[in-house]
Amino acid sequence: MASRIGVVLVAALVAAACGHGGVSGQVARAGAAPVDSGLPAFADEAAWQRWLDRVQARARAEARRQRALVSAESLTALPAAPAPAPAEAPGESITNLQTAGVDEGGIVKRHGEHLVVLRRGRLFTVRIGGDDLAPVAMVDAFGPGVDPSDAWYDEMLVGGDTVVVIGYSYARGGTELVLFDIDAGGGLRHRDTYHLRSNDYYSAGNYASRLIGDTLVLYTPYRLGGHAEPQLPGLRRWRPDALPGDFRRILPATRIFHTDDGLELPPWSMTLHTVTRCDLAAAVLDCSATAVLGPPGRVFYVSADSVYIWTTRHDRQGPNRSVLVRMPLDDGAPSALLTRGVPIDQMSFLQGDDGHLNVLVSDVGPGEGMWGGDRGSGGLALLRVALARFGDGRAAAPPVAYRRLPDLAPGVRANRYIGDWLVYGSAPWGWHNSPVDKPGRPLHALRPAAREPVLSIDLGHGAERIEALSGHALVVGGAKGDLHFSSLRLDGATASLASVLVRPQAAQAESRTHGFFYRPWSAQEGIIGLPIVGPGRGGGRMAQLHGSAAVLYLRNRDLALAPAGELAASDEASVDDHCRASCVDWYGNARPIFIGDRVFALLGYELVEGRLAGERIVERRRIGFAPGAAAIAD
Repeated sequence: MASRIGVVLVAALVAAACGHGGVSGQVARAGAAPVDSGLPAFADEAAWQRWLDRVQARARAEARRQRALVSAESLTALPAAPAPAPAEAPGESITNLQTAGVDEGGIVKRHGEHLVVLRRGRLFTVRIGGDDLAPVAMVDAFGPGVDPSDAWYDEMLVGGDTVVVIGYSYARGGTELVLFDIDAGGGLRHRDTYHLRSNDYYSAGNYASRLIGDTLVLYTPYRLGGHAEPQLPGLRRWRPDALPGDFRRILPATRIFHTDDGLELPPWSMTLHTVTRCDLAAAVLDCSATAVLGPPGRVFYVSADSVYIWTTRHDRQGPNRSVLVRMPLDDGAPSALLTRGVPIDQMSFLQGDDGHLNVLVSDVGPGEGMWGGDRGSGGLALLRVALARFGDGRAAAPPVAYRRLPDLAPGVRANRYIGDWLVYGSAPWGWHNSPVDKPGRPLHALRPAAREPVLSIDLGHGAERIEALSGHALVVGGAKGDLHFSSLRLDGATASLASVLVRPQAAQAESRTHGFFYRPWSAQEGIIGLPIVGPGRGGGRMAQLHGSAAVLYLRNRDLALAPAGELAASDEASVDDHCRASCVDWYGNARPIFIGDRVFALLGYELVEGRLAGERIVERRRIGFAPGAAAIAD
């Protein structure tokens, strides 16, 4: 935990200490490409090196200038008498996915008759096939010979008979890809570990990895930083005596594209926004990379065919400038568009089937790194732009592409595209629902493709989470210490409140999208699952750090919500697991799981199975799979 927060603080201090100067040397635009042909790339390695030499010279000159200023200030600041001290100045898929067919790295996946669970630096398999419920295997989530200290193994995906764990090592300075073979019996065997040079990818809401078919897709930023010898993205196969020289560059100069703004940035803020694709079906991991050189950016979205990266140059002397990059998931050249504002998070994006991209943007905001999505402010607008407008990054989205929307009160912001609709709202800041929270934050809904008035609905509670119930919406939020569930009917051109259910003295136990799941039984009926905590257990954006409590289930009948029971964690599950890595559940530890007619709740080191008894789900049995603990009897 200290490493993750420390990296953010150090980066902030470095940015504050450095001035904003331009880089005078530019590279000729490769091939003099027409406006709509995409971003230019460096012609060859020599062109890249010439440009890099000029950047490094500029960085050295700027460093000398900064040192001279500091020295001069220290001399002129010597007072004849002590100066007074200054006055003190007063965060079927069993996964809730954003895009169908684009799996996201998570903590639990399914492989045939088994669930695969990633928790606290280990992988587990649990058999659920037939009528079984039994733990099968446990292995370290890191490879043999790897020191897991100061590393975080957070995300996991299953493709075919391959399990891949995605982690980040602060000690080794890069992303780790740990591959395991899984067999039909749930057995796990470590195959290989690979290191990918990158900067930290952590986000409090987004996931760094996606899986489309057999292709693993990773977004990893890499800050050049004006280093004398920048290490471009590379891949190495791990062995106990691995050396830095073992990295094989996977990003040739001809796959480094750039915006005009990217070439003019101060050296310390130049970022290679890198998308890496790896073939999980290959016997030996085969990866290739494409990068765009531009300003820093911490909001990205993956559609079925592209990765979108929103980059923002924060300028002290003028308004922030943003560039939206579109990187196709084939070998096509990236394209870009000049834009304004900053998205809240990845949920602010939707690439529609009508050839348009929709993005909800705030006037200002830090993006989604750590808990940046909770700190946006200023007015809101909907950017709706045709994909055909993306080009070489010189053209801007026209003013008519922006539609000003009703603002939100300060706090946690939530947004979601559901069918033809965009629904967005906010909730008060804080780690729990206070009994004195003031209700009355309106929720807003609109159809991006239509020019109808924005509809506003007073729910009487905040919007901490917005999810889809088939073609309609569910809004979850706290008010006065209770947890409210409001169903929203989205019908034609109207949006209206359908029903409200209140769970007294409760809060969400998980703020990430994967904590929620809706299982439709028909177009009108289904069941909802969401982890919750009760009084005294915290709640809100950091509740996952306080352990598991229960998964709450609700029935949906034509948007009328009714309680359907809870599956709760037991005290027996609290064991000393001798954790060696990833000992904080940053990605949560509780999930509702629906497989066929069966209902499960993952709660820390327990998997609880429920059964339908009349209108309610009651516990049928449970197993514990903590390291060194015997399974809990039925």
